[in-house]
Amino acid sequence: MRCTPLLHSVFAGTVMMVVGIATAPAVLEAMGTPEDILEPSIAYLRIYYLGMIGNLVYNIGAGILRAVGDSKRPLFFLIASCITNILLNILFVVGFDMGVAGSAWSTIISQALSAVLVILALIRTKDMHRLTIRDIRLDRRMLMRIIRIGFPAGLQSIMYSSSNVIIQASINSLGTDTVAAWTAYSKIDSLFWMIVSAFGISITTFVGQNYGAGKAERMRKGVRICMAMTFAAAFLISFVLYFWGIYCYRLFTTDEAVIRIGVDMMRYLVPAYFTYVAIEILAGALRGVGDCWIPMIICCIGICSLRMAWIMLAVPIHKDIYTIMFSYPLTWVVTTFLFIIYYLFFGKIKRKKTKV
Repeated sequence: MRCTPLLHSVFAGTVMMVVGIATAPAVLEAMGTPEDILEPSIAYLRIYYLGMIGNLVYNIGAGILRAVGDSKRPLFFLIASCITNILLNILFVVGFDMGVAGSAWSTIISQALSAVLVILALIRTKDMHRLTIRDIRLDRRMLMRIIRIGFPAGLQSIMYSSSNVIIQASINSLGTDTVAAWTAYSKIDSLFWMIVSAFGISITTFVGQNYGAGKAERMRKGVRICMAMTFAAAFLISFVLYFWGIYCYRLFTTDEAVIRIGVDMMRYLVPAYFTYVAIEILAGALRGVGDCWIPMIICCIGICSLRMAWIMLAVPIHKDIYTIMFSYPLTWVVTTFLFIIYYLFFGKIKRKKTKV
């Protein structure tokens, strides 16, 4: 396998690393990061950006394994990475007293581990997706196909990040305790996003395989089942975090003011998790049949543009954390509505007929 995607992930990771390290101070200052946490924030970001290559290599390699039906090993590699991250956090932050820098180093080391594991898996396989190092080279035809399918998804991620930067800037103006509570919540919140993203990736692979085989009804049935499973997972995570999330906060801080603000945030947002499920699953399913541009436009309008408009128009009128956080369920509900309409009446999956 020439493995053009892995080659491009190394190049893209290098570019992102250099740009991220150079622009970290300017970005954090533009976001209004409080002065007392500005320097450690810059240090964290710069170290984190050093791990961009490992992060991208793992994601591309894991995507290749999932595409051929091997979803277990990427999961095992991710589990190994998470356990390593936790252990190194304890060692660097508690044992060596390295602070946020220790947290950043533990993150990029664990990401590098997952990248090495996925590369070894690709090298050692005997199947057609085997990675042969000496055969790695640029394949222009494959590059154009990757850009055609991946560019809209990448642009969508950039828009998500841009809107979240604006939200973070608004939160930064509410004081250090609120910033600390939101940062800890973001770590806890990642549990939901990792799980729902896994379902989204799975349905993309499943739909893509069945689309190629001409099994339209199996595609649609898979979407329904995956949607139900993701809803169940979302409700379970919401229930656990709503009632026991305070114990997660105590892993990050002992400051009672930060914990109180963070728990209030959590209990406001986690009941709305289910409103995002359809976005992830339907977008993933549509990507599986190569339908990428319209989902990207829907996300641009329903999430990014609406979220930015809410922050710029509503927050100045009533500036508190709840007004800021309301941008999430508001945009999830609107975007879910748009996705359902597109999927049911215009998407490729509903129009696809089974081969006879």
